[in-house]
Amino acid sequence: MYVVESRGGAISCMLLSLLFLGTWPAILTLLEWRGRLPQHTYLDYTITNLLAAVIIAFTFGEFGHTNDGQPNFLIQLSQNNWPSVLFAMVGGVVLSLGNQSTQYAWAFVGLSVTEVITASITVVIGTTLNYFLDDKINRAEILFPGVACFLIAVCLGSAVHASNAKDNKEKLNKLQGSQVGENRYYGSSKPEKAKAGTASFLIELENRRSIKVFGRSTLIGLAMCLFAGICFSLFSPAFNLATNDQWNTLDDGVPHLSVYTAFFYFSCSCFVIAIILNITFLYHPAFNLPKSSIKAYLNDWEGRGWAFLAGFLCGFGNGLQFMGGQAAGYAAADAVQALPLVSTFWGVLFFGEYRKSSRRTYVFLVGMLSMFIVAVGVLMASSGHRKN
Repeated sequence: MYVVESRGGAISCMLLSLLFLGTWPAILTLLEWRGRLPQHTYLDYTITNLLAAVIIAFTFGEFGHTNDGQPNFLIQLSQNNWPSVLFAMVGGVVLSLGNQSTQYAWAFVGLSVTEVITASITVVIGTTLNYFLDDKINRAEILFPGVACFLIAVCLGSAVHASNAKDNKEKLNKLQGSQVGENRYYGSSKPEKAKAGTASFLIELENRRSIKVFGRSTLIGLAMCLFAGICFSLFSPAFNLATNDQWNTLDDGVPHLSVYTAFFYFSCSCFVIAIILNITFLYHPAFNLPKSSIKAYLNDWEGRGWAFLAGFLCGFGNGLQFMGGQAAGYAAADAVQALPLVSTFWGVLFFGEYRKSSRRTYVFLVGMLSMFIVAVGVLMASSGHRKN
């Protein structure tokens, strides 16, 4: 079994995880903007998300020699470690619920703001829990100022959303009311592609996307962000309990779950919840989405490759986060919650977010990203070293 032991190795895992976890939401957002049903996308995504965990378990979890203290993946599957397995599976359940919520929140409040709010809630609650679960191996005088930076970023993220929503409303109001009403649901007759950031672009996007948001309150999206953030704040502490057994639930002589075994069970429960929810949403969709079926899903190949890629990125990103957390402390590994830095980059580059916005919005956006840059550096600097 391969074990990350050095601080440098742990930080490398966190940085790579940050890139992966910040990229997969942008891919799912792109598919929703292109009109693919989110239920279809998420079913594809969750298949490769589980496959990534299986690949990690049979490679890193089986590398090298095994011993009684650190058995390899396959050996642990037959051991009496069910209390830790249940903690890992609880973590997978709450992560799946959080991911499901953000998939719809992206449509209502945008990719960047959704990631900012959920990530910041995750750090404020989850990092504090992990700090105490890890027996305070992280340096508190560095760790908690980093948490404070994330908290400030939440406030700035909310300000960005409010300011950008106001900008969009002003853009739409400049169009004649009759034109907005005509194009909102029935499409635009203009042959030229609208430029990002314009009112015409917003209407064109509404016509094309699968989740219609015009006329809906953004409070729906903010509520989903809050729920997702709470879910995300619990999955890492649950995984921490699964791998380190701080509550002494295992029988004497039973080794702790390795990161790879815990991640396998974690991903299995995440997969089961996602399959149940999204098959249900095929026949009973939310937010007035069109009904679908398993047959329609199986025949929908448009964008399937991108959804598979998103699942791999998320799966490997989560695995790398846990590998780094086991070595340097899960509180420090929460630095990957700076993923809005990556998501915002993709949002601005590919989706035209914040194009032609007001100076006020840009000031809030720069402030939000600056807080995240500081926060990720501070959290990584607080890394400790777990004693075996």
